[in-house]
Amino acid sequence: MQLQRHSALAVHNSHVDRARPYSDTERRVLSLDGFRKAQAEITSWPGYDPTPLIALDGLAGRLGLAKVLYKDEGQRLGLKSFKAIGGAYAVLTVLKDYLAEKHGIEGATVADLMAGKYREEVAGVTVAAATDGNHGRSVAWGAQMFGANCVIYLHAHVSMAREREIARFGARIARVEGHYDDSVRACAADSVKNGWVLVADTSSDPHARVPSLIMQGYSLIAEEVLDQTEPATRPTHVFIQAGVGGLAAAFGAHYWELFGAERPRLIVVEPIQADCVFRSIAAGQPTTVPGDTNTVMACLAAGEVSAPAWVVMQHAVDDVIALPEDAAPQAMRALAAGIDGDPAIVAGESGCAATAGAIAAALDPKLKEAFGLNQDSRVLVIGSEGATDEEAYQRIVGRAAETVAA
Repeated sequence: MQLQRHSALAVHNSHVDRARPYSDTERRVLSLDGFRKAQAEITSWPGYDPTPLIALDGLAGRLGLAKVLYKDEGQRLGLKSFKAIGGAYAVLTVLKDYLAEKHGIEGATVADLMAGKYREEVAGVTVAAATDGNHGRSVAWGAQMFGANCVIYLHAHVSMAREREIARFGARIARVEGHYDDSVRACAADSVKNGWVLVADTSSDPHARVPSLIMQGYSLIAEEVLDQTEPATRPTHVFIQAGVGGLAAAFGAHYWELFGAERPRLIVVEPIQADCVFRSIAAGQPTTVPGDTNTVMACLAAGEVSAPAWVVMQHAVDDVIALPEDAAPQAMRALAAGIDGDPAIVAGESGCAATAGAIAAALDPKLKEAFGLNQDSRVLVIGSEGATDEEAYQRIVGRAAETVAA
């Protein structure tokens, strides 16, 4: 399969200072202590296993790189997305807080909640979230697993296939006109009105606790990569998706606090159609995308950066690359076909974006030089989701996900 070069946009973060120490400002959002708490909880869940880290040597050869490593979050806990460990971890934490504050029950465990030990106490709790698809699925799954009620807000462009995937976990679905950011605002307002617990992965408040909990769950993925690589062969570059910025902030924080100036180069990837991180990094402050943010990379269709994520990203992100719409379908098909003997991988429209970004950068001589990509580069690409919308996957790739994975 030939790889087509796409015209991407790129910006370097003029505010990044790799010698700057990780400070208490960032630790109030994300910290190694918070990571260890999340790790202890999430690794105790039934079905937890680290997701595969797959060497794509064929793709690396085509791109003139030493290594391309694909972190396959499509195999995360049966939910097909990295979001599985963020939203559900936040649901667990707020329920434990509720039991302690309202009922004086300290030390409730995952096993207790799953066994229904506090069924009556948590039955009166409703958690709510707005989503492009994957975060809502995680919140709904967590609510069902731990015994709470759940309402998920979907905007007009979320597919029926994604709605069905969320509803199967018992969530009530509320549809909202407009785009993702409209659903976020509606969900927040209705949560206040109805006394629901808002489990949002984004906030305009940089000190908001729940988005930080969600991102802290994501940091487990960054740690898994370290466990799956040797110190001498760890990634030099990380290409990672941005919707509101939570996943990128989690990786940026984890590696910054651990490795300081020796951390890998962090390159955020997003669609040009919804390039809120690109605009914010370019401006040096959070900047909203005006108008329509609908994109084929459906789970990245955000117009506003999350304020807690921005606390970290403003100094942790090295570069941002924004992609045209046709870059994602090519990457999906390339991953499904396997380049030059690479294993076939099922990647959704957003899950492939980091790979699409790496391809676009490596095939553009100016970007390749600007990003410091060469024959010695070991590139980590985050496969943030599998086929979370089977109908869309078949339409783009031309066959069912299960036949690709077989």
